[in-house]
Amino acid sequence: MRHCDSQALSSPGSSADAHVRGTGPRGLQARVLDLLLTREPHQRIRLGMCLLAALLMLCGIAAMYLSASAGLASLQAVHWWTLTACAIFALAYTLIRSGYSRRWRDPALTLFQCLAAMTCVAAAYVIALPARGLVLPLVAVILMFGVFGLAPRQMMAVLVYSLVLFSLTIAGVQWRQPEGGPPWPLAGAYLIVTAVVLLSSTFLILRAHAIRAKLHRQKVQLALAVEQVREMATRDELTGLPNRRCMLEMLHAQREQARRDARPVLVAQLDLDHFKVINDTCGHAGGDAVLQGFAHQVSRCLRAGDTLARWGGEEFVLLMVGVVPHDGAGMLARVLAAAATPVRLPDGNSVRLTVSIGVARLRPHESVDAVLQRADAALYAAKHQGRNRIAWAPGDAPEWIA
Repeated sequence: MRHCDSQALSSPGSSADAHVRGTGPRGLQARVLDLLLTREPHQRIRLGMCLLAALLMLCGIAAMYLSASAGLASLQAVHWWTLTACAIFALAYTLIRSGYSRRWRDPALTLFQCLAAMTCVAAAYVIALPARGLVLPLVAVILMFGVFGLAPRQMMAVLVYSLVLFSLTIAGVQWRQPEGGPPWPLAGAYLIVTAVVLLSSTFLILRAHAIRAKLHRQKVQLALAVEQVREMATRDELTGLPNRRCMLEMLHAQREQARRDARPVLVAQLDLDHFKVINDTCGHAGGDAVLQGFAHQVSRCLRAGDTLARWGGEEFVLLMVGVVPHDGAGMLARVLAAAATPVRLPDGNSVRLTVSIGVARLRPHESVDAVLQRADAALYAAKHQGRNRIAWAPGDAPEWIA
């Protein structure tokens, strides 16, 4: 990617160079969009919806002026209506663009804009006179803006407000109209059509809300299920420690990291001494309690960056990152002491454990399998030397131990 970019910038007069420097047409367009919509993603969405609503309002303004030019509306009334509508949407845009609206629960001002737009449509119904039927379908368009920005309660509030508003508007216009105006049945038809549009649009929007809520719940449930599966795949169920698969992934990751920054890494294999005797004597429940107690006691004495994993059976692997052999010897001595703490069994008795440890240092360009084999060989050496001790792979022990 860097190579391609450098080629694109190699010719000073190229269009790519102009775009990168912001002097080309696309650079100007990006700056204009940043000026209008800001660079913050959520603000861009809010301001974009506000400008879209303003664009639709401009279409309505054009329709009103066309009606006035045809003699179907008062030109002076259209002027005042236009100024009021523009002022309302300019106020909404300013509040959103300045960030002031973030103080409120509805930072996009969707409810305010929907109610204001409904009021403007009702005013247009009064002004439009013979062409007043053309403005009523706009209520459905206004409600569409509430699909993503309004809660179901707010949608119901817009519905009730709109029904009351248009009922009063249509009845008021019909009551005060001069002789020769549209008959009452036609006004009733206007009201019925408006109510049908409002109710059906609100119903569909509420259905969309319900579907979105259901999809969100399913998404959350799926994320939880994936997390549980991941936890089951990487955790030992008995001890709660990372399992063999998880430790292998960590070893491979630390191997690559150690190659880059030459950070020391120690790998220790731990095996509980005489665990089979404990398991046969105390039963499987006692053996499980021993494994759990050992995991708990050793985990408490480790650093935050160390990782203890159950490798299988009574075997464990300890990964120590950023630890040189000299410091690792002291840490492993604390592990031996922690393992010696008596573990309480289900029957109330206690058992004292010992553990044998084999340690190997991850060498440059050494594979994970190789370092594990050397740690395992050191573990067997500790067993042969009498157990309950630490044995280092050849060449890895601190100087004072060697």
